[in-house]
Amino acid sequence: MIKMNSTHRYQKRGFGLGMICLLASIMLPCASFAESVPKGLIGDWALNLSTNEPAWLKVEEKDGEPVVHMRVHVQSAGPHKIIEFRNKRLTFPVKIKREGGNGPEITTNTVTVGLKNGKLDGVILNESLKKPYDRIAFTGKKFPSMPKRPDLSKVRFGQPIALFNGKDLTGWHLYNPNKTNGWKAEDGMLVNSTPKTDFGSTGSFGNLQTEAVFDDFWMHIEFLIDANRNSGVYLRGMYEAQVVDRDSRMQGLQGVGSIFGRIAPSVQAGREPGQWQTYDLTLVDRHVTVVLNGVTVIDNEPVEGPTGGAIHTNPMTPGPIHLQGDHTSVKYKNIYLAPVIKD
Repeated sequence: MIKMNSTHRYQKRGFGLGMICLLASIMLPCASFAESVPKGLIGDWALNLSTNEPAWLKVEEKDGEPVVHMRVHVQSAGPHKIIEFRNKRLTFPVKIKREGGNGPEITTNTVTVGLKNGKLDGVILNESLKKPYDRIAFTGKKFPSMPKRPDLSKVRFGQPIALFNGKDLTGWHLYNPNKTNGWKAEDGMLVNSTPKTDFGSTGSFGNLQTEAVFDDFWMHIEFLIDANRNSGVYLRGMYEAQVVDRDSRMQGLQGVGSIFGRIAPSVQAGREPGQWQTYDLTLVDRHVTVVLNGVTVIDNEPVEGPTGGAIHTNPMTPGPIHLQGDHTSVKYKNIYLAPVIKD
């Protein structure tokens, strides 16, 4: 029987996939893997890395083959190409973006993951890196599959509370206290000032988040973003509502009105740069509704997994409101949140 490691040996000798299948067909129909994915491994996982970096994993089985998605903080979630599946453990490469001494650095690492005594057990390896990034061990907590679409007409919300008092940063703090704080209260606005003009997700300036954490809610926030500028509002620290102007180079899945990289807006309802815009954002049972400038652009749609840059990856636990300040300058005001009342 030709297994994954055998396939690699044939490929190194110059055989293409078609030749491998032809050779394999003498013994059995061509298949990439000889094992089936353990049922306990299939699902979505909020990961606990030894480096404390936020991460998420999803393992599926499609047409008898394993499919894996994984994101460590900001890089692509995949699907990633599985290079080996042996002894019920998946091995695949994943790119991770971190801040280096001379700017952002992206490395390609090797992930091996499976179950050990019924629990998730994995490691991220990169021998070229220094500790603690050369060998990152991780475990995980599986969370339930996506619930059915909620009936928002039956959801009860509490009284809206102001998250920003318009006077100072009471109730807010930097996500990373070692970053430069560009945030201040000014004329009733929450203002982030930074000389940074690129959209990169690393830099010396910090993101801001609420000290309070929240379950499901409705939220109102207004923002002003100039041309070629970028920010974002993370619901529960997990799902980014994109903040750019309508003419930005970022459109569709990455444009204003989107849940970044996950759900595109149905219509372009953004305004020109330098104008105030409004978001009304509802998060209930992992379904998101986005009303941009009074227009419903995402209507109670499921959001699969955290978006890039998420600081929190378990949808079953509360999380903060998190504002991007490491990209460019931006202004916010009139920030209100009404929590869902649980029966």
